[in-house]
Amino acid sequence: MAKIFVLDTNIVLHDHTAIRQFQDNDIVVPMAVVEELDKFKKGNDALSFNARAFMREMNQLMDRKPNGQRGFPLGKRLGFIKLEPNHPFAPKFQDLFKDDTQDHRILSTAMWVRDHNPERFVALVTKDINLRLKAKAVGMEAQDYLKDRVDDEVMVSLEQEVITVEASSEATQRLAYGQDNCIPWQEVSEKEPRPNQLYKFLFGGETVCARYDASRKVIGLVRTQAAAGIRPRNDEQKFALDACLNPKIPLVSLTGGAGTGKTLIALAAALEQADDYDQIILSRPTVVLGGQDIGFLPGDQKSKMSPYILPLMDNLEVIKHCYKPGSKQAQKLDAMVREEKLLISPLAYIRGRSLGKVYFIVDEAQNLTPHEVKTIITRSGEGTKMVFTGDIFQIDQPYLDQWSNGLTHLGEKMRGQALFEHVFLRKGERSELSEVAAKLL
Repeated sequence: MAKIFVLDTNIVLHDHTAIRQFQDNDIVVPMAVVEELDKFKKGNDALSFNARAFMREMNQLMDRKPNGQRGFPLGKRLGFIKLEPNHPFAPKFQDLFKDDTQDHRILSTAMWVRDHNPERFVALVTKDINLRLKAKAVGMEAQDYLKDRVDDEVMVSLEQEVITVEASSEATQRLAYGQDNCIPWQEVSEKEPRPNQLYKFLFGGETVCARYDASRKVIGLVRTQAAAGIRPRNDEQKFALDACLNPKIPLVSLTGGAGTGKTLIALAAALEQADDYDQIILSRPTVVLGGQDIGFLPGDQKSKMSPYILPLMDNLEVIKHCYKPGSKQAQKLDAMVREEKLLISPLAYIRGRSLGKVYFIVDEAQNLTPHEVKTIITRSGEGTKMVFTGDIFQIDQPYLDQWSNGLTHLGEKMRGQALFEHVFLRKGERSELSEVAAKLL
């Protein structure tokens, strides 16, 4: 028989299409979920969008003819959905859950559904770990939402993106010092590599960095470049700067721990190519305690964003210190900020925009959901380049983790596309203290 999945509110807020991701099984939505969604219906953020989209679809589904106790049909080859009134706990559990909270109402309703469908498998689906623990403690099956969860094998491959090659000295010399600085991929691999596959050629105690160019069908040399006074300090930074400077790669993902130079490299590359773009936009998710958005802060949009842009401004100061005070380059940076050629903007207002000929940097992208990342990328117009940076092990959103956040999702879905390159930066370069602390603390 078809299984029954009872959805928690955070599933809907995470993915408003979740009700269509359970194949031909049935979905139960407790009334407590609808009550919680009512608090999110106003606003411009992704949570509000998902809440409104879900309620609109529920309204349309409930206009259909119901099928007895199973509820309303979701569509061809899908199951049914039912809006279930809240039910209290069975008497033996009422002393265990004394607080009347929405989580407890959802759990008690899920247990009621299970007890009244003894012949069918029933599970509560929630991204709330605490609620899953409570459910398991009372014998209720509880699961995480796994639709956008990346497999562990993919996670490992994203961290081992660079292939180390023990090539012949003749091939390595042609790559490093030849006239075209490239070699056919057949000399390295039995099958054609993925577009923008990264390589390290070991030769004579030195490392030669290279990238597979799918348009030319060759593995080409990645040179050491400088941008806005910033030079790469290790091979991964060399790959990252090359990707950010390459106009043929409009989408770049840079991941790594604190102090690896992700944001600094992205910003330096943007400033180096400032004349090729109408505007450079920097943004980051406004994650704050208590779930409040920037609306609760005083002042205009610029004043509201100031607490969140300090890390970005720190990187800009690093670049400015590469130039002499009062030099043309330093004055140009100040002018770009003043004239909003270099603009820092909140992500909350990107929906509906069309970004043409813009260099767009999204910092701390690990705090975005896959849907939010998709929303941002689909805003890109002709001539736009987007760079996402972040550390998937430093997530501030309660219902995201290293397997389900938007940055990981981006690396998994886009790898193998000629217009995308992913670089994982390993070594911290902020300071010796920062590197030791990252390893030991």
